[in-house]
Amino acid sequence: MKALRIYFTILILSIAGYGISCAQPSSAAGSDAEYIREHYTKIERMIPMRDGVRLFTAIYIPKDSSKEYPILLNRTPYTVSPYGEDRYRPSIGPSAPFVREGYIFAYQDIRGRWMSEGEFVDARPYIPNKKGKTDVDESSDTYDTIEWLIKNIKGNNGKAGIYGISYPGFYATCGILDSHPALKAASPQAPVTDLFVGDDTYHNGAFFLLGNFTFYAGFGQVRPVPTSTPYYRPIRFDTEDSYGFFLENTYADLKEKYFKDLVPIWDEMIRHDTYDEFWQSRTPLPHLKRVKPAVLTVGGWYDAEDLYGPLKTYAAIRANNPGATNHLVMGPWPHGGWARGNGDVFGNVHFDSNTSEYYRENIELPFFNYHLKGKGRPEIPGVTVFETGSNRWQTYDAWPPASATDAYLYLGSGNSLSFDKAPEAGGAYDEYVSDPAKPTPYTTVSAMRPIREYMVEDQRFAASRPDVLVYRTPVLDENVTLSGPLDVELYVSTTGTDADFVVKLIDVYPDTTRNRADTPPHIRLSGFQQLVRGDVIRAKFRNSLSDPQPLTPGEVTKVAFELRDIAHTFKKGHRIMVQVQSAWFPLVDRNPNRFMYIFEARASDYRKAVHRIYLDGGQQSRIKVKRIK
Repeated sequence: MKALRIYFTILILSIAGYGISCAQPSSAAGSDAEYIREHYTKIERMIPMRDGVRLFTAIYIPKDSSKEYPILLNRTPYTVSPYGEDRYRPSIGPSAPFVREGYIFAYQDIRGRWMSEGEFVDARPYIPNKKGKTDVDESSDTYDTIEWLIKNIKGNNGKAGIYGISYPGFYATCGILDSHPALKAASPQAPVTDLFVGDDTYHNGAFFLLGNFTFYAGFGQVRPVPTSTPYYRPIRFDTEDSYGFFLENTYADLKEKYFKDLVPIWDEMIRHDTYDEFWQSRTPLPHLKRVKPAVLTVGGWYDAEDLYGPLKTYAAIRANNPGATNHLVMGPWPHGGWARGNGDVFGNVHFDSNTSEYYRENIELPFFNYHLKGKGRPEIPGVTVFETGSNRWQTYDAWPPASATDAYLYLGSGNSLSFDKAPEAGGAYDEYVSDPAKPTPYTTVSAMRPIREYMVEDQRFAASRPDVLVYRTPVLDENVTLSGPLDVELYVSTTGTDADFVVKLIDVYPDTTRNRADTPPHIRLSGFQQLVRGDVIRAKFRNSLSDPQPLTPGEVTKVAFELRDIAHTFKKGHRIMVQVQSAWFPLVDRNPNRFMYIFEARASDYRKAVHRIYLDGGQQSRIKVKRIK
């Protein structure tokens, strides 16, 4: 099989998903590039921070000096290339409409990356107390950058905004903390927010192996000195079979054969396998108080990397800042999908409209124009979400919607799923064998990178496995709309002392569903089991993410966790399905079914276990949902 080489620049495009070549629709790239050269002057500056470290910043200034322009800042660890004042980006701004609108666009390499000085710290912790001259974080670097730009770039109108997707979204959130007075608008988009609880690294204590291993193979390598050329050493894998690759290699093998001492971030991530100070200090959520800029938080329902971040960022601002201008937009997009393309389809799921274009033209541009230019009066609701299934935009004052009421989907005997609780009975259960030697795969596609389309993939491949439990409703006689969080409450027992539990909510299409004209020949939409939402918990973290506790073999135990929110209509004639399993490999690493430090597990530590899911009485497993009638 052809060897796969993971390069840092490729990782930016395939995993971060928003390289400069993908920042806006490709059809506009050529005309935009020509327009930018004709209408903008590019300058490059080393902007000094309060501790003396200088950060490399590329600035695009409109040549028309008859007007004043606001500043839009993007801070990134992924390079502001191309370097050189005579070399221009093919696109600038959050999306295509901004190019001709007229802004001063500033792109900055954060400290310790590419051409900036200083030391890089992954998700650098925020310093909440008053800072001295040597106390720096991403909040202070943003403040100092805006201060310099306002004072030194001619033709600005004294107002600034900040935006970014994923890791740059984290920096946008940090810019809100102790914000500069000139910062009037901020848009964290798919922001990295809490790496242990629900973003890229861990989900409820379960380690997301595939994405982190391939991403940090490049991103995690240390940059020794400022440079405009790639500074990483290519790491080669001689296979595309990620399932087999991670079965064959223990964590010790991955370190010895591939990472060696090249990736210190990897060592930190696996050393801190609980929600300790290392992780707690890296989330900005507790500090989102006294928010002054207007905030537009954006995310995608099918974001495989950072679905947790936008929902929790919006919620934290709303809870701690009454009266703040706080908007949430959630659309049917993968990671960064709102910034490029049409947004009319993802995988084999179609949305019947160009959702990304709608967002860019009707929400994002009007938001920044109003708050930075005083232009127009945008009618942007507090919450704008795309309701999948029904394929329509919905607006609400807040999220979850006030009109959504609590309901429960109960897992029952005979593979049943119902909104009605089962009668008291004698402890009915289903059981399955979890074998770490043959873990349940997360997708049917084999690749040494995460397949983002797994978020909507047909789950029939999993439903047929003996280690996957399946529950489904009768055919629906009316539409069922769920909008809000999904709270899982499983009652389980096991023969081991630890276990993972993956819960998936699925929309089952009618058998009469026909393929579309553009449906690939190997896909059958008849009976298609579309994944709507799924997530995982490592059961030892069921009571505390900071203090793991073993399961007692044979003892019935409650395991509760939150699936990420949805806004989805299960249409009349469809069914609702829930699948429960104990592996999602190699997206998530294997659980040995033993209470132990998994990163030191040897092959002999992985053992079969029998897991039971209880289905009636006071121990009936269920999912709490928010239903709109």
